[in-house]
Amino acid sequence: MTATQGELAALSRFVFRAPRWYVTLTFALVIAAMSGVAAFDSAFVLEDAWRGVFFVGLPTVVASLTMPIVDHRLGGHITPNRASLLALTSELLVIGILTVAAAVTVLTPLGQPFVFDALLVALASVFALQLLIVMAVSRHRLLVAAIPASVQTAVAALLLFVYTGTMRYFQFGGRWIDRLFSRAEHTDIPAVIPPDDFLLLGAMCVLYAGAVWLFLVVIDRPWKRGLGVSALDFIQGFIGHIAEGSRELEGFFEEIGEDAVVPVTVLSFRRPSGEEKARFVLPMIHPGPMGDIGGGNLPKRIAERAEGLAFPPHATAGHDFNLVTEREVSTLVDAAETASQRIEYSGTATRGHRVESGEATLTGHAIDGGMLSIATFSPGYADDIEYGVGLSAIAEARSDGVEDVLLADAHNCNNGLEGPKLGHVVPGSRRSFDLMEGVGQLADRLVAADQAPIELGTAHDETPWEPEDGIGPLGIRVAVLRAGGHTTAYVLIDGNNMIPGLRERIVEEAGDVDLLEVMTSDTHVVNTVEAENQVGAAVPEEELIELIDDLVGQARADLEPVEAGMETERAEVTVFGNDRTETLASTANAVVSMGAALAGAFIAAVFALSVLLFFLT
Repeated sequence: MTATQGELAALSRFVFRAPRWYVTLTFALVIAAMSGVAAFDSAFVLEDAWRGVFFVGLPTVVASLTMPIVDHRLGGHITPNRASLLALTSELLVIGILTVAAAVTVLTPLGQPFVFDALLVALASVFALQLLIVMAVSRHRLLVAAIPASVQTAVAALLLFVYTGTMRYFQFGGRWIDRLFSRAEHTDIPAVIPPDDFLLLGAMCVLYAGAVWLFLVVIDRPWKRGLGVSALDFIQGFIGHIAEGSRELEGFFEEIGEDAVVPVTVLSFRRPSGEEKARFVLPMIHPGPMGDIGGGNLPKRIAERAEGLAFPPHATAGHDFNLVTEREVSTLVDAAETASQRIEYSGTATRGHRVESGEATLTGHAIDGGMLSIATFSPGYADDIEYGVGLSAIAEARSDGVEDVLLADAHNCNNGLEGPKLGHVVPGSRRSFDLMEGVGQLADRLVAADQAPIELGTAHDETPWEPEDGIGPLGIRVAVLRAGGHTTAYVLIDGNNMIPGLRERIVEEAGDVDLLEVMTSDTHVVNTVEAENQVGAAVPEEELIELIDDLVGQARADLEPVEAGMETERAEVTVFGNDRTETLASTANAVVSMGAALAGAFIAAVFALSVLLFFLT
């Protein structure tokens, strides 16, 4: 990936799965109780906690429960999970502002009225935040979105109205109304809030709503100009994904996507009985963009559909060839099935060969008329090989008489997101010519080499590590090929690239074989933790090498005669598209940078106007 794409990938650290609404509400009430203990000073701690739950937690609960109902009546898409997450965030905002205000009163002569003023600002800020999210998720107009967005602020204001004695300003209703709506004796708030302050709160809400509208207009302009879509589409999809795992973010990507035809190559090994033992599947796409969005979990989906043990290495394709939706994965898997049904099997293959061309190292076999080839630039740093470079390299092999080529990017050495280029192999680069020349040299050797009966042994382990450690659900898989008395081990780790130097240690220390190459699948399920969650960054190297060595031994013990064959099928899918990833990345990065500064400017402006309103009233 490029540096710009790297900055976009770094945003994946914000992708998480929010808990269910009832878990969120429980947490909100606990935080509210803690804030009550800190804010109130009665004779009993439990009474302080209850007051915190009542004044801080109750508006959160009411907003969580009623906002989805109100929004749905208006044709919106706020769900209980989204509402509870938004209400909790708003509660934390209120607590944060009140905490700062309380600290100011301790350090300055400002007294309790300053805390009340800060509370009004906090409630107006809550309204502004919820207005922004409701407009993004439900795509309402400003005035319509203001109805569900005002629930939490309105409930909090109502409680203040009732429990601070504001009703005492109004001389009507008699004893019943007074008992119901004027209950200042049930709170430690020492002063009655005048009605003017509630009018001031309304004025600030109007002011903040205008600021939100202007902010969205300014932020949306680059998205519409560069991509033809609205920034609100992205916000809507992002919130839906973290709140409840919806596919709305994929809908946004689908709008900017382009149709593409990609080869899907299958190398299958079967026992003489006809039972498939192992299958290498290589769709020429990139398994991104992140998590399980698009093709992020492609390796696991391929493994689930294979009859034998599946090996889904990384193809020669970059982020422009990310699938836009998970539905597209089924198209690729179906193409792999179609290709496997056309395979003509042979019982012979060449011994493994390795060639070096500049920075590129190629390892592979010829299996009947097909060629398996694994490319690495290690110990140099490299990330993705662009689609056009991979096609050109495959063409080099075919010009030497190879019928089918499975060219995998080992994707096994990178330095994370450091540096300006991040090792992307692009057309016209020195590395692109190294790769093409290396594939051509390997093809020359393999075409001229003798073929002998082939044996295959496999082993796999899901490992004790998790995606947080950089290892995906497929764990580690090993295939050992023996032909003409020569053994070659192919190790596939379900991860996204490797730390520098680890590949060399594995090649030198793991397995009693003649040749060994280690690959990563480039699964992006590990990238919801951080964008550069590479193999070896969290997992101890010694333990990883020891496990690989054990698996290679198991695969050697599993060696048995097999037949093998290769076939390629083309599939039509929707991907991000040429240069669209770069456009998306540059637009998103610019908006994030500009948005932070712009939001700061808007916050400063509305805060200054709020202070002015306080002085004028």
